[in-house]
Amino acid sequence: MSVSLHQRRAQRGMVLLVSLVFLLLLTVIGLSSMQSANLQEKMAGSVSLRNQSFQTAEAALRIGESAVQLSSYSLAVCANTTQCAPPAESTAVTAAGLNSTSGVTWIAAGNGFYGVQNIGTTLTAVNVPSNTSATLYRITAVGIVGSSRSVVESVYAKY
Repeated sequence: MSVSLHQRRAQRGMVLLVSLVFLLLLTVIGLSSMQSANLQEKMAGSVSLRNQSFQTAEAALRIGESAVQLSSYSLAVCANTTQCAPPAESTAVTAAGLNSTSGVTWIAAGNGFYGVQNIGTTLTAVNVPSNTSATLYRITAVGIVGSSRSVVESVYAKY
């Protein structure tokens, strides 16, 4: 009978140990699930900010194109190759105003900015009668929402 009593006492300790191991395992699984959910929430927020910044840039681009379409709109041709290149400051612009390096004047449009460059004239535009010249304008728009920045460009031919 003493052997049987000794085995029962050893088993009681083992049940406690197994229970603690299972509890530790469930805790680790729970923590991992929480971290995964937190990461997914951050990714969804980042995608939302990116979409909003893209839409803001797209809206600013349309405002810039509408300004160029006006018959009274004119802008001097860019002076050199640096000023005819896409504006490098579009990755850092945070306020409206003139950038002396690129010669682009950034104009606030909602939560974004747009800048226009006159990149010259062409005689061979698509879907235009021959010998008709078109002035080409590069419109660059920047949308900033939260920590996300989107930059879009279009070239507008004005006849």
